[in-house]
Amino acid sequence: MNVPVSGKLPISTMAKPIGSACNLNGTYCYYLEKEILFPGNSQQHAMSEKLLETYIAQTIYSSQEPVVLFAWHGGEPIMRGFDFFRKVIQPQKKHGAGRVIENSLQTNGTTLTDEWCSFFTDHHFLIGLSVDGPEYCHDRYRVYRSGRGSFAQCMNGLELLVKHKTEFNTLSVVNDYNSKYPAEVYLFLKSIGSRYMQFLPVVEWVDPAAKPDEPRILPANTRKNAQVTDWTVDPVDYGNFLIRIFNEWVRKDVGLYFVSAFDCVLENWMRVPPSVCVSAEICGHAGVVEYNGDVFACDHFVFPEYKLCNINEKSLQTLMNSPFQRQFGQNKRDMLPAFCRKREFLDLCNGECPKNRIVNTPEDGPGLNYLCPGFKIFYKHTEPTLISWPVNSSISDFRQMS
Repeated sequence: MNVPVSGKLPISTMAKPIGSACNLNGTYCYYLEKEILFPGNSQQHAMSEKLLETYIAQTIYSSQEPVVLFAWHGGEPIMRGFDFFRKVIQPQKKHGAGRVIENSLQTNGTTLTDEWCSFFTDHHFLIGLSVDGPEYCHDRYRVYRSGRGSFAQCMNGLELLVKHKTEFNTLSVVNDYNSKYPAEVYLFLKSIGSRYMQFLPVVEWVDPAAKPDEPRILPANTRKNAQVTDWTVDPVDYGNFLIRIFNEWVRKDVGLYFVSAFDCVLENWMRVPPSVCVSAEICGHAGVVEYNGDVFACDHFVFPEYKLCNINEKSLQTLMNSPFQRQFGQNKRDMLPAFCRKREFLDLCNGECPKNRIVNTPEDGPGLNYLCPGFKIFYKHTEPTLISWPVNSSISDFRQMS
């Protein structure tokens, strides 16, 4: 059903061409503080053209898939500059040798221009637009360093994407505030033309005693005295957020609008590999390549202890298929507490993302997912709908049943 533990994993990496640098100062952004891991001014952390070609060549030559995917993230990758991304295309063609190359780029949209959007359209970039709902939701935490909200600038960017017919989807971070407005968030995203929506729950596990030059965000297995942040979403609120949107979606939007959280539930129910790693039985096939070539096990595990090496020293294929990385991915399954293995919805969640496993179980210690109560009520709510859906049916079939 899921990625096999034998054989080579399909390689997928997220490139950080400008590291953690961003023009915003989002309250909940887990990546901003990663600048602590790299010496010097974070605004000067920029992937060189030489490293760019090395990364592109290694990605293409290590891929066994018919389509080679490149994902550009940050921080805010647009800050690396237009000339840099123009230079992405030539080495992709040079090393691609006729293979299909696809690019995606995640942006807050605030600095998009006609030039950028025309380029994205001409070269078939898929743009992920970070927007947390209507203005009062978005501007709660997506702010500039002055504290001013970024909604108006984000919507200007959206208008340019639409104007140039640039393909885009949306990523919305679900936090303690906008989780109270599920219908408003969903209807807003529909109103701006988002056909594919990702809802990313905020769970930040931090060290309250961290010094200014120390990272606050901690890995799930930390032994420090950690706590969740004020903006971390309440588990039950997150479950109800998904339920409210699911009720609207299943009634009239199946096959027209796509919500990644629902897709994953349906995929696991139908016993096909989930499209998102958090719902898979094992992970470890989606690494991060930083601006300087350092490779980390996962975007949510950019910590010194999860650094694999640098692509100037070892190939991306070697690193992503290393024993360490394989073990990292298998730990998602193997380190689930016995308490979780007995739960009725394990096949649907697979323990979700290891970064969120910060709670002690009632029986056998740490390893329970913080969001578990929310997932439980969501799966319980959707179970009658899933039961009515034949295993061999498709989404289009299900729409006729709804």
